[in-house]
Amino acid sequence: MTTGMSTAPRRRSPARTFLPLAIAAWLILEIWLLTVVADVAGGLAVAALLAGGIVLGAVVIKRAGRRAFQNLASTFQQAQQGQQPTSQQPGQGNGLMMLAGLLLMLPGLLSDAAGLVLLLPPVRAWIGRRATRSLERKMASSPAGSFGDAFQQARIHQPDGKIVQGEVIREDRPGRQDGPDAAYRPPLTP
Repeated sequence: MTTGMSTAPRRRSPARTFLPLAIAAWLILEIWLLTVVADVAGGLAVAALLAGGIVLGAVVIKRAGRRAFQNLASTFQQAQQGQQPTSQQPGQGNGLMMLAGLLLMLPGLLSDAAGLVLLLPPVRAWIGRRATRSLERKMASSPAGSFGDAFQQARIHQPDGKIVQGEVIREDRPGRQDGPDAAYRPPLTP
């Protein structure tokens, strides 16, 4: 009896193969760099750099969180007033700012440097555009009925913004009975 599933082992993706190696190499490089800086500047200077990175990262994450909450509040306020919410400019998102703060909070000088570079607005805008294009390509290449298709359907907006509530009645259902004996289903609205 076959189930229609292949018994051949699936090929492991390159990302799953090289990601653990890249993380291990990054950790070794971070530790080596910290020891080199400790030899040159002293252990107290390294501790001060790590503490400064944690404090700066916390400030960046807090600021990005506040901006995200203010954007959410203004979007809800515009929706309650019947206005179309304004979209953000590319590179103005808070996700990359929070990622920069997280990189700053991680102990290590390379992660701090990456976090500081990510704080620059042109770099954030470039990474945001690249991520958007990559996501759109992935969604376009996904088969119909998949998560990508559902994501694309969720992005479709009506021009007037109205939503019509109702229910779908399928006429082609086998065993359907019309008349008073049919199961009554109340409408969806209260």
